[in-house]
Parts: sequence; C-alpha cells; structure tokens
Amino acid sequence: MGDDATKTRYIQCVLCEASCGLQVQLAADGEIVDMRGHAEDPLSRGHICPKAFALKDLHEDPDRLRRPVRKIDGQWVEVSWQEAIEYVARRIHEIQTAHGQNALGVYLGNPNVHSLGALTQGLQLVRSLKTRNVFSATSVDQLPHQVTSWGLYGHQFLLPVPDIDRTDLLVLIGHNPMASNGSMWTVPAFPQRRRELAARGGRLVVIDPRRTETAKVADQHHFIRPGTDVYALLAILRTLLSRGSRAAAYVDGIEEVRAAVEPFTPEVAESLSGMPARAIIDLADALWSAERAAVHGRMGLSTQAFGVIGQWAVQLINIVTGNLDREGGTMLSAPVIDSVARGLIGKGHLGAWSSRVRGLPAFGGELPVAALREEIETPGEGQIRAMLTIAGNPVSSTPAGQRLGDALAGLEFMAAIDFYINETTRYAEVILPPTGPLERDHYDLIFHILAVRNTARFSEALYPKSEEQRHDWEIARDLNLALRKERGQPAEGEDLLRLQTSPRQQLDFLLQTGSPRTSVRELAETPGGIDAGPHVPQLPERLFTQDKRVDVAWPLVLEQVAELAEQVRSGQVWQPREDELLLIGRRHQRDNNSWMHNAPSLIRGRPRHHLLMHPTDARARGIEDCALVTVTSEVGKVEVDVALSEDMMPGVVSLPHGYGHDQDGVRLSRARQLPGVSINDLTDPDRVESVAANSVLNGVPVRVAPAGLQDH
Repeated sequence: MGDDATKTRYIQCVLCEASCGLQVQLAADGEIVDMRGHAEDPLSRGHICPKAFALKDLHEDPDRLRRPVRKIDGQWVEVSWQEAIEYVARRIHEIQTAHGQNALGVYLGNPNVHSLGALTQGLQLVRSLKTRNVFSATSVDQLPHQVTSWGLYGHQFLLPVPDIDRTDLLVLIGHNPMASNGSMWTVPAFPQRRRELAARGGRLVVIDPRRTETAKVADQHHFIRPGTDVYALLAILRTLLSRGSRAAAYVDGIEEVRAAVEPFTPEVAESLSGMPARAIIDLADALWSAERAAVHGRMGLSTQAFGVIGQWAVQLINIVTGNLDREGGTMLSAPVIDSVARGLIGKGHLGAWSSRVRGLPAFGGELPVAALREEIETPGEGQIRAMLTIAGNPVSSTPAGQRLGDALAGLEFMAAIDFYINETTRYAEVILPPTGPLERDHYDLIFHILAVRNTARFSEALYPKSEEQRHDWEIARDLNLALRKERGQPAEGEDLLRLQTSPRQQLDFLLQTGSPRTSVRELAETPGGIDAGPHVPQLPERLFTQDKRVDVAWPLVLEQVAELAEQVRSGQVWQPREDELLLIGRRHQRDNNSWMHNAPSLIRGRPRHHLLMHPTDARARGIEDCALVTVTSEVGKVEVDVALSEDMMPGVVSLPHGYGHDQDGVRLSRARQLPGVSINDLTDPDRVESVAANSVLNGVPVRVAPAGLQDH
C-alpha cells in the first residue's frame, strides 16, 4: 500500500502502567493496517506487548456500550444522554437528601488513572458528591506503597523507583515485570532492559513463592512463603545494620530501627518464611558490597497482612545501603508536569475518619474497599444506600466478590460510568458509557511520576467520537452540573469555567508552565514526545516533611514491628493448618485485571485459568494433572482445573486475578468462552493489612480436593 493511501500516527497505549508509545498505520478509510512499538520513543524504545493489539478489538467491540442504557422492567433500554444524566442526578440527590451525604458510595477503578479526563473533571465530580464513602482499587493493590511514602517522605506519591538502566544489582520482591513491564514502576521494555543489565555485568534477584516469568530470567530466585516476606526483609535489614549504615545525613532514627529489628535473625526468618538463612545473609552482603543496587517490592508484598511494614523495610534497605536517591539505586522522577510539587495530588492522610462498621482508617480521602459490603448491608446512620462506580468492577476485583454483588443488588439505586455491562455494572439502573482509549486525547499525569526516565508525551485521539458519544470528562461535567441544579446551587463564574475547560486546555496550561516548558501543540508534533533525561538526585529538597528530613523510626511501624517481635518470641506467629495451602494471585501478559477478556486477540491461545499446584501437594491429595478440583476458603468455594507445576513453592497454589465471567445476566459474549473462576470468591474481607487495612489477597489459607469429594 503506497504512502498516499496510509497515514502514520503516534499514540500511547493506555491499557497498563508501561504506557508504551505506538506507531500506527491508518488506511484512507481509517482502518488500522499496522501497529508496532515506536522505536524512537525515549521511554518505551519500541516495546509493544499483546495488549496493545487489543486496542483495535476494544474499539470495534460490539459489546462495548456507546449510548446510555437504563434498566426498565429488567431490560436494558437505550435512552438519551439528557434523560440518563438528569435521572442519575435526581436519584443521587433524593437519596442524599433523605439519608445524608454518606448514603452514597463511590468506587473508582484502575482505568481512571489511565484517563486524562478522569483525572481532571472526574475527580471534581467525586469531590462534588461530598461523601466520605469513597473506595477504589488502591486498597486491593498499592496502598502500602503510598502510606509508606507518606510516612517517610511526607507525600504519598514521592515513590522512588529502581534506576534499572544504571544499576548493578536489582532485587524484586513479589514483582513480575516480565509480564507487567512494571507496576508502581513504569518500566516499558523490561525484557530488553534486563538483557542490558546482564550485558554490563549486573544481576537480577527475585523473591517470590512462584517461579514467575521474571524469576526465570533472574540470576537468582528464592522461594518464600506467602505473607512472610516481612521476616526475611527485616532479617536482611538487621544483617545490613550489623555492618553499619550509609544513610544520608538527612536521615534520622537509624539506632531506633537497629534496636527494633534485632529479634529478626536470619534463622528466625528461615523458620517462618522458608527462605534459607544463608540466602538472606548472602543477599544482604551483595546489597552492601554492590556499587549500585535497588530493591523494589510490588503487589505480592503489598497485598498481605504486613504490607506497610514490608514496604517500609524495602525503603530502609535502600536507605541503609546508601542507594536511595542515587544513580543506579532508587530515585524520584522529575516530570515535566510535576503533579506532586504542583499540588495536583494531595499529600495523603491516615485515619482522618474511619469506616462506620469496623472502624477501618481512611487514607487520602478513601476508605479500604474491604469495608464496602458491610457498609451497604449494615443498617444505621451513614449506611450506603446508593452507589456510583466509575470504570471499576469491584465484584470481580475485591474480596468476597459474589457477596458484594448480592449487596449491590439490594441498593436503592446504582449507576455506573463504564462502557461494559460486567459483573458489577449489571446491578446498575443506569450506565453512562464514555469513549474508548482510541477516541480520546491522553497525557499521563500519574505514570510519568513512576517512570524510569523523565519524558513527556501527548497522545492525540486516533478517531473522533461520534455525535452519540461522550468523553468521560463530559459525562463528569454534565453530571456535576445536573447535581448542582438539583441542589439549587448552579455553577457560575470560575467554578463553571473550570468545569467547562477541556482536559486538553488544562493540560496545555500545565505544560506551558512546566519544566522544561512545552505545549500540547509541540508535543503533538513531536513523535514520542520529549526526552528530559535520566533521573537526577533530588533529596532532601524534594521531601514534603516539615523539616526536610526523613525519620525512619516511624512510630506507627515500629509499634507493629514490636508486636511482630513479641509474636515471634512467644511462638504466636500465625501458621496455616496442616491440611491448608496458601493461595496467591497471578498475572498474565495478556490480561488486564478484570477486563480485556472481550478481546479476541487476547483470549486466544492456551488456557491460563488453571490453579497452579506443586506435584508433591497434588500427590498428597490424590489429584492428577488437569483434573477438576474444589478450592475452599473461609468465605467461599470454587471449582477449577488444576495444572501441576514445579514453578510453585510446595504448600502454595496460584489462581489468576480477574477471571470468572459466567454469571447470569452478564453480557460479555466472548468473555463467556474464557474459562476460569474468580479468586476473589475465596478472599476474605475480614483479613486486612495491619496498618492501612489494604485487602489481604496473598497467603489466603485454602483446602484443595478432587472435585466431587466431600470437603471436611
């Protein structure tokens, strides 16, 4: 096809944190005829993964909603935007007027941080709802990261990331970037960067209860029992502190930490975690002797009972070895639009209020989602009687999902901003569908903060929206205005101007006042955007603590460490029963949390839904490879096919997250062909992390037996 018949466009993939730059060839009729990684993109450097090809599937998906629907007499009926918006605003206003502002609950899903409009007008909408019952995917994922950064550095998004392009030793805990290309660390082209690490003589060490895709390319992999990482990390920290400390001059509290971790010897850690004492000592020695080293813990570390302590220990290891804010260590980005320094993201706060039923603490304006179901089901003042979900599927992605679905079914009213009818939105009365990723402009306000290199890239919509469609920011704007009208408080003046200013206009202002200064137009005309260079040291100036110092002897964490030490001393550390195995999650490159299972390009190939199990554990239970098994936890039971694998640590089993689409009433035709069950029908909302109440999704005790046998 000649050049006169095609057009080359450069866009960004917004389906995961890697944020890869894409080069797209469009035919004269707009058809995508070729898509590949943009080789000149300074961040992603030509990388592309299978999810990017699903953008076309998503754009063309006949199951994707493009007009509002309302449930009338049990059937979905298309309605006008005006009718849908006005109806949602009226019902929310009626319920909040009758029962108080907190009678409305809000849930925000992960795609919100991948949308510029959701981060502008979308957040304005949430604030305008004036409810304390706000929940999000944060508390089934990265909450311990944010709480730790708030406690140590004064801001929840001062999040140091490994400087992989210059390090000599990279240690990853519960982290699988070969599948994700980074998570709470935007590191596209991780496989290439791993090869470059090896080429310069660097090493990769992985600690994980599964021999993951990343572990398989590591120089060393250490199995560890789920939920016990904290003991190994505290033992590594203790071993390092016995050699000294290279902490920067702005760091206080090292001696208090030294005393606090003294009980956690490598031998104690081995007895509890299964990671050999010799391996713990050797890893500490390697971290101490490496010229440049970086340690990073991810979801496997966060979604367990001691996630904040574990993430604190990771930061302490980097601090004590002198690798925080150091080239080749862990560093802070310097984004062109510095959302942290400019106050676009709040610093965070812990426990300013608590959930009504269980008293779980809010962080940064959100309550832990583990409390959502009980806040709906428990009568009394402040009971949630209506829900608005925005680009989220908590029935699939949060603990005891089926039970949460039952609770949603009993609400007085529910609405969703989403373009799919899924396990959660099926319970809504109205669904307001936004445009898809290829129909909207984009700039990353969040993931530039987490990126391995400082860049700026504007992605212009590949296709215009049709007259019948609305962008997410337009939906949020119109719903906000309709709510104000219902309250008799119409927007005017600067308030109205802010609501009506498009994300592109807001972005242009931020770019023109950023560093280096640029504009939407300049970025749109620069394929791949601009390269602002590698990270540079920024501490202590960038700290948000009042005295510009870091106090590592954080009382909230040291209290928890002392409690752990007492449990160890008294022999009261929790252990699974003899007949129980520990369940962990699993991520695949072709999956994207609880969605993208409608994309033909992603669901083809070998099934990925199996429960992975070590052959030794299977033999002990009379289980054959590929057999159907029953998995039972304290809160639920599922049946699933098993796959035996020596990649699993004995005593541990694994199910992928985001599966289980076969519920009645869910119109996901192709997803129905994808086998699997929801891991969150087994996770327990009563089990939460010790400091911030993040959901415990890893280390869930389960019993596994051949299907059909009586489970005792």
